[in-house]
Formats: sequence, C-alpha cells, structure tokens
Amino acid sequence: MKLIETYKIEEEGYHPFLIREGWQVAQLNYLDELHIKNIKKIEIHFQTDEVFLLLKGKAVLILAEFLEDEPIFELELMKSNVIYNVPKNTWHTIAMEEGSEVLIVEKSNTHLGDFEYKYLSTNKLNELVTSVEQILKN
Repeated sequence: MKLIETYKIEEEGYHPFLIREGWQVAQLNYLDELHIKNIKKIEIHFQTDEVFLLLKGKAVLILAEFLEDEPIFELELMKSNVIYNVPKNTWHTIAMEEGSEVLIVEKSNTHLGDFEYKYLSTNKLNELVTSVEQILKN
C-alpha cells in the first residue's frame, strides 16, 4: 500500500492537480500568453485568496487597483521560497519568462467560475511591459 501521492506537471499552462474539499493546488507552467509582451488582461477572484510560490524561473506578480477606471499597478518580482498571497477582490495576473513554474493554492474549483477579466488599454499595456521588463532585468 502506497500512502503518499506524487505529482509532476510538465505541460505548459494551468493545471489543478490536487483538489480536495474546499481547496486545490495547481501548477502554472509558462505559456506564451503569460509572456509580458502577450498579456492583455487581468483577473479577479471574489471568493478566494490565491497563494503563489515560484518553483522555477522568473515571474512577476502584477496587481492593480482602479482609480477612475484606470489601473494603478503594483509589481512584485517573485523570489524562490517566498509565499505570496493575493487577497480576494484584488485584480492581478502574472508575467512569466519561458521555463518558469509557479505553484498555486486557492479554493477548490476557482478555475471553473470564480473569476472576471478586465482587458487593458494599449497605453496601459505598454506601461506594464516597460515596467515588468525593467524588473526582470534586475
């Protein structure tokens, strides 16, 4: 009898792999739409915080507050072995470099409906690209 479960997620994209009563663990592996030059939108969850842990590579958490329908960004270069919590009702996304992997913990089935997207204007996207690229260079 084997008492431990093991998981290894290698495919790109978002993969909830351990879903239990009330919570889930997912792995987000780099995919082209999360490269900073390809990000078009941010998202929000109304029923859950979302916890991020950088497993490999480089990633920047992007958070935003809206003032008069304009996003004000807060950026955080993720460090290994640091747990980041994005509280519910916070607009966010993540920019990743190729080969990056992030572990995510949140309420179960968040990916099935507890989200809303907001698309960013070209000006705000350009501002975001410049800021994130600057952080990734350091």
